Amino acid sequence: MSAFPRSNRMKTMADEWQQQREQEPAHRDQMQEQEKQRIAAAKEWNEAAAPLMAELVSSGYDVKSLDLLARSDAYKDAVPILVKWLPKITNSRVKESIVRALSVSWARLGAVTALLTEYRNTPDSENRGLKWAIGNALEVLASDKIFDDIVELVQDKRHGIARQMLVVALGKMKNPKAVDVLICLLDDDDVVGHALACLKKLKAKQARTHIVRLINHPNAWVRKQAKQALDKIGS
Repeated sequence: MSAFPRSNRMKTMADEWQQQREQEPAHRDQMQEQEKQRIAAAKEWNEAAAPLMAELVSSGYDVKSLDLLARSDAYKDAVPILVKWLPKITNSRVKESIVRALSVSWARLGAVTALLTEYRNTPDSENRGLKWAIGNALEVLASDKIFDDIVELVQDKRHGIARQMLVVALGKMKNPKAVDVLICLLDDDDVVGHALACLKKLKAKQARTHIVRLINHPNAWVRKQAKQALDKIGS
């Protein structure tokens, strides 16, 4: 019997394989190219964000990363600066950083209108990236005051999966019309699972007959959400 446990032997073999692979010219070239791309992307981000970062610094916010602004409401007064630069910045990665920095409850009053505008103006090619992130921010900040805006956006299928978190926002609202909207979304493959999760949360009994037909949905996650929703709603 080996003196080393099998898990240790497997780790040693994996380490040896990794060391051998790192010596291969093709692997080294690949890693060098990835590092080159990372440096170029960082430079591009810094250049695109430079005017925004400069204004933050001049206003007393000497931060190296926009992510830091979302960690404490001490940065609450920076919200107007972020909102000001959101439509001005053209780099989608910097825009997304701004959006994530605004995805905090204390940004609600100053950021919601700007985020709605940015969502509408962002091309559908960004549905899996920037636009999805904006939808996520709107879910964090959503209230019944923007119910009609959220409904308009979730019903527009051109926005694709970027609507997923907007659907989740409907589950937080008190407007009784939300349930009817969510029931209609059960026929939309891009958001059906999220609509089910909201109907479960709202314990929407009137949705039961519409949910039953989804327990055999081809998507396993949708089937799971449907069953959980039925259990939550009850008979």
